[in-house]
Amino acid sequence: MNKLILSLSILALSMLLFTGCKKDDPVIPNEEEVITTLNYTLTPSDGGTPVVFTFQDLDGDGGNPPIITGGTLAMNTTYIGFLELLNELETPPGNITEEVEEEADEHQFFFQTSLSGVNFSYDDMDANGNPIGLLTTVTTEGPGNGTITVILRHEPDKFALGVSNGDITNAGGETDIEVVFNVEVK
Repeated sequence: MNKLILSLSILALSMLLFTGCKKDDPVIPNEEEVITTLNYTLTPSDGGTPVVFTFQDLDGDGGNPPIITGGTLAMNTTYIGFLELLNELETPPGNITEEVEEEADEHQFFFQTSLSGVNFSYDDMDANGNPIGLLTTVTTEGPGNGTITVILRHEPDKFALGVSNGDITNAGGETDIEVVFNVEVK
């Protein structure tokens, strides 16, 4: 009986040691990008002067608020949009735009506006034919004051209902950055 208890004890201890020594190296997911600066440049398709919307937060989530600069768009105009993302905590600044391009199937920008008559369309696609949003076309109609919100989602469900048309409702994923710009159309 003592041999049986001793054998079972050794077996139990061996199992504990075996599972206790199991190496549980975590799988490190793609770390969220550090984005300190977002520039959204809208250039009139007729070659006029670009309008640059900027967001800059050089201390990250620190105590200072970000500097956000909106802009004025012309009525009845088509703009070619380009988004640039930087990490200016690095020297030289890290180009997050390149990372988003390289991981295009894992990222998508969404554009929302409170202005009627301002519309966005995607001009770039990932390898699966789904939108990214680094390149856009923006069209304006009548005058107004309001906001444009730019949201970058990491790992959205690009196949969910409406997502390929820019509807964030069913996108899921995590927000890497969300910026609200004040805009006037005149």
